Amino acid sequence: MIRSPDKKFNNSAVSCRSEGRTEDFECWRVYFEARVQSGQTKQAFADAKKSYDEVQYVKTNCHQLAHVIGRAAGKKYGDVSKAFAEGDNWCWSGYYHGVMESIAGELGVDKVLADINSICQGVRLEREYSFFHYNCVHGLGHGIMAVLDNKLFESLESCTKLDGNWQQESCYGGAFMENVMNEINSGHKSAHLKIDDPLYPCTVVAEKFKQQCYLMQTSHVLIVAGQDYSKVFSLCSSVEQPYDATCFQSLGRDASGSTSSDVSRTKDLCETGSTDHAITNCYIGAVKDFISYFHDDSQAKILCQSAGMESIREICFQIATEYHKSF
Repeated sequence: MIRSPDKKFNNSAVSCRSEGRTEDFECWRVYFEARVQSGQTKQAFADAKKSYDEVQYVKTNCHQLAHVIGRAAGKKYGDVSKAFAEGDNWCWSGYYHGVMESIAGELGVDKVLADINSICQGVRLEREYSFFHYNCVHGLGHGIMAVLDNKLFESLESCTKLDGNWQQESCYGGAFMENVMNEINSGHKSAHLKIDDPLYPCTVVAEKFKQQCYLMQTSHVLIVAGQDYSKVFSLCSSVEQPYDATCFQSLGRDASGSTSSDVSRTKDLCETGSTDHAITNCYIGAVKDFISYFHDDSQAKILCQSAGMESIREICFQIATEYHKSF
């Protein structure tokens, strides 16, 4: 249930930007939920973007805050297509993931699993294999984790009930992302991440799940390694082929994410790698994240141009062109 805003929050983003409140997640959550509940989803995004430019905490937690706006919209509209129509791709499209978490929660575990192929059907029929379709099915992976109390292995098996490999893979990615986010979000703890075995659960999941697992896992590994990219590059090098490349790409995504897609800082982190293979795949992961973040390829091309080797620049530009087409 969406709570009414507490009077102390004054129903204003300004109050959350005031001294002593900027890192109060509850303040931001209540404010954005109230905006959506009162029919001002666009205003919620406008305030979120303004606060992003002014408050480091909002910039760091923008994906989670986009989830908040999405969950509120999903609860308000109770319909995927209607909620998606109010959406915004801001901050890695967290809004759409939040919508699907909310829709799954409202349906309940039994109905989600029984009707799993109908939940995103409207979006699929309108724009099959589009970024909207991806966000719906990927978000469903988040939602399945929520209704199954973050039981990762059960959630992955539930994703296999979706029609077609493309939808299944998108759903797996959402489940693995939710698993990692549970470590980052306050008040949550994942039972499927280990400090003494940082590549777990990728080391034990079935072959069909490994690609999506390794594509998310470095977010956890970086926490274990104290954000030391050289250590994580080394650990990714120990991963069996072809998933070593996937691990490096995951690290590239994290390099982009941790720097808010800053070209110079992302370049420096990717070029920490000790081999051309590692650096190239780091750039591949980073350039995809740049495009997802900006929903544009301009900054991504600047990143590609900054690469130290011509061969890496060529591959980077190729990936940027191909990935941008999916939008």
